[in-house]
Amino acid sequence: MTKFKEYFQRMIEQNQDAFDKFRTVHNEYTLNPDPNQENYNIEGKKILKIIKEWESKLCNQQEKTYSQYAGKLAEKFWEEVRKEYPMIDHIGIIVKKFNLKKINLN
Repeated sequence: MTKFKEYFQRMIEQNQDAFDKFRTVHNEYTLNPDPNQENYNIEGKKILKIIKEWESKLCNQQEKTYSQYAGKLAEKFWEEVRKEYPMIDHIGIIVKKFNLKKINLN
């Protein structure tokens, strides 16, 4: 197993409860994004924090010696995350609804 896949699996295993909860929210968001955006953002921030911590663990030692390799490793790690959670990049989207006022031309 490649290093980034190993770290991804360890991340999921060590944070199983958080990822199980996020899986439910992610699935609801995938089916109906607009009403679930706020909850998705809240739960997503927690998951992004975990993912970024593990990305840092994965790439930390590599950056000292092979910075280009560390960048590619991070990209592959995020590809693995996106395979599992395709809507992960939608965390933090702010949806503002607005109304247009009618102009009376009389």
